[in-house]
Amino acid sequence: MPSNLSQPDAGERATPPSWGETVRVYLEPASLRMFALGFSAGLPLLLVLGTLSFRLREAGLDRTTIGYLSWVGLAYGFKWCWAPLVDRLPIPLLTRWMGRRRSWLLLSQLAIMVALVGMALSDPRTGLTTVVWCALAVAFASATQDIALDAFRIESADVRHQGALAATYQTGYRIAMIWAGAGVLWIAARAEVPTALSGAAAAAPGVLYQQAAWTTAYLVMSVSMLVGVLTVLFSREPVRLALPPSKNAAEWLRSALVEPFVDFLKRYGKQALLILALIGVYRISDVVMGIMANPFYVDMGYSKDEVAAVTKVFGVIMTLVGAFIGGALSLKLGVMRVLMLGAVLSAASNLLFAWLAGHGHDVTALIAVISADNLSAGVASAAFIAYLSSLTNVKYSATQYALFSSMMLLAPKWLAGFSGAFVDAYNYSTFFVCTALLGVPVLLLVWLAGRVHEVPAGQQAGTDGDSAGLRQPGL
Repeated sequence: MPSNLSQPDAGERATPPSWGETVRVYLEPASLRMFALGFSAGLPLLLVLGTLSFRLREAGLDRTTIGYLSWVGLAYGFKWCWAPLVDRLPIPLLTRWMGRRRSWLLLSQLAIMVALVGMALSDPRTGLTTVVWCALAVAFASATQDIALDAFRIESADVRHQGALAATYQTGYRIAMIWAGAGVLWIAARAEVPTALSGAAAAAPGVLYQQAAWTTAYLVMSVSMLVGVLTVLFSREPVRLALPPSKNAAEWLRSALVEPFVDFLKRYGKQALLILALIGVYRISDVVMGIMANPFYVDMGYSKDEVAAVTKVFGVIMTLVGAFIGGALSLKLGVMRVLMLGAVLSAASNLLFAWLAGHGHDVTALIAVISADNLSAGVASAAFIAYLSSLTNVKYSATQYALFSSMMLLAPKWLAGFSGAFVDAYNYSTFFVCTALLGVPVLLLVWLAGRVHEVPAGQQAGTDGDSAGLRQPGL
């Protein structure tokens, strides 16, 4: 897909753009397309994690089981395993018609829609296994969409504009999370049939669960994926990097599976391990804490409407503000400086949840905590996506970015599966303090990585030699 985001000439002065130029970049066609595709990427995540845990708890499942079922999200942590196929393998007929990136995007989006229909029609009280398998299918297809979409984004603009594309991507992503978080709860609530139960009988797990209401909500979510489908159909394929044909299967496997990883190790040498360590733990505080967020709100006595309005709507708006701030600051100050800022804020904001745990039910306090937490998350996400994008070689963009983004989730999501057991053994305050402490080593890693790989403000990474692979083709 040709982009209107122009690439600077070799002799162009590497000066930071003005604030007016920084704002206008968000209205570029490539940024607007990334907004819509970010929506289709963000929609499935909560439907197999946060929203699903709410649904399962309402259906009567215990908290320990729900915690372990969060490991469905590990599919996102292993997407690098099949990323080389998405990067190189054509889909019969579809790739010839649409191109390499768009064909994989469309296929994965259609698979998500079908699997969401399966989740809608399955009752977790009588067919939990079916719900889990459909959730795994959604997670696998969603991870595949992420692989193709990350490559689509990286190939659509130069590194200089990746911060802005990351911000618009995050905007669409977070709006989808509002829809998949608060929206699905509102739809399910309004599709329920009034019941005469009240008091202790109504509070018993599983008593008020209505399958028909959740069926309606998940079917609406499936239809909502059409936003991404239509965007893919009416977009153009990015300018394709010419790849030499493979002589045999062994050569294809080497070019698709081995070379992307060898390329990264060759470009960064000994520092590659440091960079990979940073990628693997940068979001650990947020991810580990996030699994217990919804149970925490319930146990603190917050109602569905309060949780939906404050955490799913207002909170996401604050994340969007943070994402735009992070994207703009990345252009003005450089990615690594904003990466450090995001790491500090993300760890510190978890301490506010520890304070809230001892404060009791207070909507005003909840708003204050959610404001700080989601603002910091937005800043960190925008800078981190731009940082990951700057590390990739355009020849292997899908495979390398999938490796990076998978490592970002693998260890945190595995650790998060035990969060419910930790809270049961100790308490919420101790849990939140520990998740904040998990972010302390991240600060050291960001400082060390900044000495190895600095992405200057408003400047494209990679100008010669081995780093030239970081440059994007002129579009």
